[in-house]
Amino acid sequence: MSKTSSMGRGIMAVLAVGSRNAGGLAGGTVADIAADLGKDRSQISRSLRTAEQEGFLARGDHRFYTLDWSLLTDAQLLTEQRLQSDGLTALEGLAGETDEGCFLGVLSGDSTVTIGERVPASSNMVGSWLGRPYPAFCSDAGQALLWEASDAEIRTVFSGVAFVRHGPNTPHDVEDFLSRLRRARERGYSVVDEEAEPGLYSLAVPIRDFKGDVVAALQVVGAKTRLEPRREFCATTLLSWGKWLESTLGYALPQNPL
Repeated sequence: MSKTSSMGRGIMAVLAVGSRNAGGLAGGTVADIAADLGKDRSQISRSLRTAEQEGFLARGDHRFYTLDWSLLTDAQLLTEQRLQSDGLTALEGLAGETDEGCFLGVLSGDSTVTIGERVPASSNMVGSWLGRPYPAFCSDAGQALLWEASDAEIRTVFSGVAFVRHGPNTPHDVEDFLSRLRRARERGYSVVDEEAEPGLYSLAVPIRDFKGDVVAALQVVGAKTRLEPRREFCATTLLSWGKWLESTLGYALPQNPL
């Protein structure tokens, strides 16, 4: 007798339908899923019906089972809510430990937009960046938000963008941006050194959700004269809070194959 519980069999059936979808197929019949798993059709049929009743699967024409995407939509909405609430917790913790201005940004076309901020009085920053867009090619969050994008995708994002100089070290063009992004990936975090404006220095890390998609960037921003000498400490703290925030969004590091 199989030692797999009914819940375990149900999960296996749902994952099998998902695997067919990932392979370019819409889903499958009971016979298809049973063949994929090498299991008895009657057992698989019960598992699929239960998964349908619980809202994990939908059954269409010809008894064809597919994933119920409303579940993903609900998870996405929850992720957005957690990004706002837990993002503020991360910002407060990060700002408290670094004593620097800390921000949470998202990508909007070829710009970045700040959705959260915590600025200690000691940082001497004036005004708020909430809701304000800034060119992604030189913004504090730009490299981190495009962390997982391919070179081709990044070239598309910036295809109609003029790389106007905002600071002494603004990237000259998309190839210059890509070169800096490659170095950031090797380092584990981005360093934007007087690219957005003179005297401004920042560190940033990408924030991934339960799907592994980059949905935000967590940043530490300050005067170069103050932040650059403390880069190692601030980067370590930033990486720690970044991992914490990703964990609240359901992100799990990929397991290395044995």
